[in-house]
Amino acid sequence: MQFEPRPRIQVQVSSSSTAPLVRALKNKRIPNYVWPTLFTALGGFLWGYDTGSIGPIIVMPQFENQFGTLSAIVQGLFVSSIIATAALSSVGSGALSDRISRTYTIALGAFVFSIGCAVACSARALPQLFIGRCITGLGQGIYISSITVYVAEISAATKRGRAMTTVQLFNTTGVAAGYFTCFGTVRHAGSISWRLPLGLQAVVAIVLAIGTPFFEHSPHWLLSVGRSRDAEAAALRLGLQLAEVRKEDEQAKELFAPDVRFRTLLGLFLMGMQQACGIDAVLYYAPVLFKQAGLSTTTASFLASGVSGIVMVVLTALSQVFQDKWSRRTQMIGGSSVIAGCMLVMGSLYVSNAAQSPAGKRTLIALIYIFIAAFISSWAVVIHVIASEIQPKRTRASATSLAQCAVNWVIAFSTPLFLKRSSSGPYFMFGTCTLLTVLICLVFQPETKGLSLETLDQGFEDTKLQKAVKRYLGRGGGGSQSVLARENGRGLENALEGEKEAAAW
Repeated sequence: MQFEPRPRIQVQVSSSSTAPLVRALKNKRIPNYVWPTLFTALGGFLWGYDTGSIGPIIVMPQFENQFGTLSAIVQGLFVSSIIATAALSSVGSGALSDRISRTYTIALGAFVFSIGCAVACSARALPQLFIGRCITGLGQGIYISSITVYVAEISAATKRGRAMTTVQLFNTTGVAAGYFTCFGTVRHAGSISWRLPLGLQAVVAIVLAIGTPFFEHSPHWLLSVGRSRDAEAAALRLGLQLAEVRKEDEQAKELFAPDVRFRTLLGLFLMGMQQACGIDAVLYYAPVLFKQAGLSTTTASFLASGVSGIVMVVLTALSQVFQDKWSRRTQMIGGSSVIAGCMLVMGSLYVSNAAQSPAGKRTLIALIYIFIAAFISSWAVVIHVIASEIQPKRTRASATSLAQCAVNWVIAFSTPLFLKRSSSGPYFMFGTCTLLTVLICLVFQPETKGLSLETLDQGFEDTKLQKAVKRYLGRGGGGSQSVLARENGRGLENALEGEKEAAAW
């Protein structure tokens, strides 16, 4: 039996009809700087993973069986020891990064971090755990600020705000991963329950240390060490314009120069208050806080902590999508109001003993989630963006890292001591710090989204409340100019680098 061959169907498509599709596909090509951004953001994941796992680890029954129940002082020292040494190493990380490059500094810090995790993972006595935590902190302080600088320097100017918040997204993902890892390992008998989370950190850190040197050096760093030809090649491979890179370097200023001193102080204040609002207490000691709020079993408190981690990841991703569309000032003031309200209400519930009732306990748990949601959708991202817009780039990372680490250490160390003496005191302290931030932002923070340099300068001088105060005091009109207005156009490196950031990657 023979079959006739099936006729071939030929479809002709004109080049004019396919041209728009081809152009669209070309435009969708992922920029080359995205890959080193995503890879080095593993450093943010490590920070978040430690934050999410260390609180559950110290209350695991298996951990307590081996090391005993930690007192409030020892607990605070153990949790905060990584932050103390990170603050110390972050002081010199900027100079090291300028000398050996951003990528090599990140790799070195990740390698030191992995050593510290390995020491802690293999610990059989409490002193060895402390030594491991301190070594881990040294590595973290070396790499974390270098990651911020590296991501800022390799990203296109119009996409920089979105790229820089990628580290925050990885950080919140790490927090959730740390919670759920401990939720799974606590079910296993023996020391593997608390050793495994520490061992996983060492593995990720080694991957970061080995992989980072294979990515391009920052064109800014290459120019700073006189390697112009290499800088041009690196900029081309990353999809950047070397002329723009040179222009940005010329615009950079010293951190505490008289013409930018107030902006620097405002940025440092906001970065410090980001920790003082209570987010670190909630993240580090989430299982303790949920137990205090009525979730009595270890598994239930771990699960509640993990759910809060998922909330953080989802809201961080959504915030990145809308970050360039929302008002910075509205985010700060609106988010501050919700954060302060949650903390003050929680403190009031404890001081009035209403937290002991079933309804009070449910309210406390709900307020913890509302607090996390408000922080992640406002402060977690917008403070980093504001700090990058109002501060010069060259020394921004080391300064903000130091401000964060210093306040972070105080909160991490003092929270268990504070909770032992007063169940309501920490919440009132966090709420008060947040209210202070509301007042500072009302008076001094201008709207910086989408502003050119000149408009940004005028915004710092002429916020509405400042105008009202000047008129009330009779010093409006032709009075003295602010320090910021005397910059005379010499400008910050990253005041949005033009008219407006792009709305999306």
